Amino acid sequence: MLFNSPEFLLAFLPITLICTAITLRVAGRRAGLICLGAASLFFYCYWEVTSLAIIGLSIAWNFGLSHLVARSQKPSHRLAFMWLGVVGNLAALGYYKYANFVLANVAPLLGAQSTAVGVALPLAISFYTFQQIAFMLDIYNRKMDRVPFGEYAASVVFFPHLIAGPLLHYQDIVSQFKKRLCVSEATIWAGLPIFAVGLAKKVAIADSISTYVGPIFARSDTTLPDFFSAWGAVLGYTAQLYFDFSGYSDMAIGLALMFGITLPVNFRSPYKAMSIIEFWRRWHITLSSFLRDYLYFPLGGGRVGLARRHINLLIVMLLGGLWHGAAWTLVFWGGLHGSLLIFNHFWRDRISPKLGRLDAALAPIYAGATFLAVVTAWIFFRAPNFATTQHIILGMCGQSTLSLPGEVAYLLGVDELFGVEWGQTLPFTDFAMLWILLAFAFALIWGAPNTAELFGLDSKTQLRSDRTAGPSFAIASTTGVLLWISAFGVFGSAPSEFLYFQF
Repeated sequence: MLFNSPEFLLAFLPITLICTAITLRVAGRRAGLICLGAASLFFYCYWEVTSLAIIGLSIAWNFGLSHLVARSQKPSHRLAFMWLGVVGNLAALGYYKYANFVLANVAPLLGAQSTAVGVALPLAISFYTFQQIAFMLDIYNRKMDRVPFGEYAASVVFFPHLIAGPLLHYQDIVSQFKKRLCVSEATIWAGLPIFAVGLAKKVAIADSISTYVGPIFARSDTTLPDFFSAWGAVLGYTAQLYFDFSGYSDMAIGLALMFGITLPVNFRSPYKAMSIIEFWRRWHITLSSFLRDYLYFPLGGGRVGLARRHINLLIVMLLGGLWHGAAWTLVFWGGLHGSLLIFNHFWRDRISPKLGRLDAALAPIYAGATFLAVVTAWIFFRAPNFATTQHIILGMCGQSTLSLPGEVAYLLGVDELFGVEWGQTLPFTDFAMLWILLAFAFALIWGAPNTAELFGLDSKTQLRSDRTAGPSFAIASTTGVLLWISAFGVFGSAPSEFLYFQF
């Protein structure tokens, strides 16, 4: 079920809020948590019933083995159970997500015919698998003891974060189930404005841009796009992905707050970053933290010498790219970001100290170079194959035509313009709408406060105490306007999936 679908907005969400509120009031916290957990399972299986058994087995597997890890007295037994749990998680993820990718690449090396396995990717398997691996390792490292099964299952399937994050630690949410789970006018008004901002990001901005970006990438599989179309597609996807995924994360935070639960902020204006290092501290923050804590640090982090630190960074980013999907373009995207991080660390450690005051004066250049690097890397993230990436990059570099719609010639009152060919690009209406949308989107990205700044969220408390009171007139009216604007997208066409659903 999609957050931006009428079924969710008009049926599932209000019914779940009402039922949870009544159950909490009449039968207590445990019954309320069961009610919320049951609703979350319905939310999950509404999309695909067959995936319900897989997530159920995953929860049982991880809970059972974590129980053995916590109960075992011998270190060797604890280690064995922990590794059995981690390997089981990775094996399930590998089978469902990467089996066909491996077969397609290994079979030609063996001189065999590649045969695809008839397996569908279970919804959200990457997110709930990583979360449960983190839980297993936290149990092993004695950051927590044995936990009740009901609370553990609810922490995994809690519907606001289940499908596309943010990634959570068990202890970060279960204590809230015990102390903060409630539904009231205050909690609804705490979450509704944030949800409205996220919904508007998705349906009013991201979906509007996607209608122009998708066809350009599709055509670029076989042909070179013209200069303005190539740049429009790449900048368009850069904005689309930002508003789509940050919109989902905002909606997740808002929905959780309606139940009194706080989720971590996942985005903090990443396109304002002054370096690639800073970009990854602002983009998909919970995934970056997971890769750092459970992969980079165990590999030795930066404590094992300069060469090993660079190798560790590259390994982490290559695996981060592979986590996003079974495609060499995504692996290359991860490797490209790993290489950029290595260069960034080298520059910061060796070059910046020698520049003195000039280093601060170069800040605008650093910001521009970082943004250009991120935009270029997104081409590999979006394109289905390397042929498309090559065509897009060549178009951006001017290897195709420099063309404008013929109507522009009329508006400028010219018949010829040096280097410009008329009419070999997007139709005038599409061309104008795409660049108007891009101007609006990047004005918001660079000029407006982000959600955390707008609502006073922080990484720990998430919500200032004054936000639990009733809404001000400005907040209430702005929320209403955003919901009204979003309604045109929600009810005007079939709801579109969030981009990170495919991961």
